[in-house]
Amino acid sequence: MDTLEEKKRILIVDDEVSFARMVKLNLEKTGAFDVRTENKATYALAAAREFKPDLIILDVIMPNMDGGDVSNQFKRDRQLRDTPIIFLTATVSKREAGEGGLNSGGALFLAKPVSVETLVARINEHLPPPQPPPEPAPQP
Repeated sequence: MDTLEEKKRILIVDDEVSFARMVKLNLEKTGAFDVRTENKATYALAAAREFKPDLIILDVIMPNMDGGDVSNQFKRDRQLRDTPIIFLTATVSKREAGEGGLNSGGALFLAKPVSVETLVARINEHLPPPQPPPEPAPQP
């Protein structure tokens, strides 16, 4: 990876601590991502505002608030509304989702468990394209 290229920031919101930690470690092993986890859905908005992720991986079934409620909070927030979200859930089977995931209502749902290769491929598809460096000013 080009050392000048910044790692993409990924926020994982999942109440399963060990699962979130495993996904974090696997994504960080690629060298392409800086990953933060939040295990309480009620803290997800504050965590996202502070971390400013390039993409959010969001569990659907969590205590106190489900992933849909958390997603709605993000969509109402001026800083976060354009941040892509990938739902990672056990409520969708691998057969239903397939390797590419299941698109529903404009959202991508991936079935748990998911391979690192599949997750990285879907993340890269949903990340905003890199911004080209600014043109140098012409020399007089």
